[in-house]
Amino acid sequence: MRALVLTDFHRLDLVETARPEPGPGEVLLRLCATGICGSDFHGFTGDNGRRAPGQVMGHESSATIAALGDGVDAAALPLGAPATFNPVVVPPEQAEEYRGREQHAPGKHVIGVARDIQASFADYVVVPSRNVLLLDPAMPLELGALIEPLAVAVHAVRLGRPAPEEKVLVIGGGPIGQSVVIALKRAGVENIALSEMDPRRRELVASLGAQVLDPSAGSTADLVAEALGGPADLAIDAVGLSPTMADALSATTLGGRVVLVGMGSPRLELPAFAISTEERTVVGSFTYSAQDFADATAWIGEHAEEVAPLVSAVVPPERAQEAFTALAAGKGPAGKILVRFDEGRFDEEGAAV
Repeated sequence: MRALVLTDFHRLDLVETARPEPGPGEVLLRLCATGICGSDFHGFTGDNGRRAPGQVMGHESSATIAALGDGVDAAALPLGAPATFNPVVVPPEQAEEYRGREQHAPGKHVIGVARDIQASFADYVVVPSRNVLLLDPAMPLELGALIEPLAVAVHAVRLGRPAPEEKVLVIGGGPIGQSVVIALKRAGVENIALSEMDPRRRELVASLGAQVLDPSAGSTADLVAEALGGPADLAIDAVGLSPTMADALSATTLGGRVVLVGMGSPRLELPAFAISTEERTVVGSFTYSAQDFADATAWIGEHAEEVAPLVSAVVPPERAQEAFTALAAGKGPAGKILVRFDEGRFDEEGAAV
């Protein structure tokens, strides 16, 4: 089979390697498409310290079930069925204690981040059966690769607790910000503004039904007040830099809430009085619970046409190096790039050729 190996920072090589086999309680997935996450291309450059040379990355994926390990229920996970996987893997002995907050389990690992586990920029990947979710067979299979970023957004929105009538600001119009807009709409929120420098991303987000703001046109607080009819009740920062957090705080009402989901910098400088004396709440958001992921999976199955605009490009593995390099240089498209593995590479028995 083929796999994209990070042979060095700024270097991805498509190599031939042995197909993995599922062990007890595991499932072999034949990959259809895997999205390039911001953490992937920052790992590609070495900027975030969360990827390492020799690693096969990838965690936003759609697939079909190719083989089952011993003990896996074939009725629940039938061969050939369309599927995705939740990359947050919790040890079975911690599953009950951390149910509903799986991302907090101290023994967890994340497929695509864990350096010693082959992930899904490849023809095949092995995952625990408990992490496999079936997809609606009526939806385009490649769109299953959008479930993971939508689950991130669903979790961030739930932490923000917006009421349908509230005013919400989203900062950052990349794939996570775009997904946050969709998750807010799913939660019944209509009065949404999104701040983004890139005009192509503003155009895409406007098509999703949010008002779009150019932060270079004035102070974010003034732009938000004009667009929403007053300061935001909730701001969701999908960038995670000191200036964007300062904008989130300045544009929210006294006593407002800010959710930090972007990870643009490991350290932030915050205007402390905007939190303490003005009684704003700042909440961190990381990945999702198993329920968030399951809810995102079910929702996309019924609303595929609403998420389809988030895909800007689909490339074969042979062009992955080019796509990663463009993203790392800030020259990528407005939306998500999917790397598609399933076109013309399998024989009748599902083996890679």
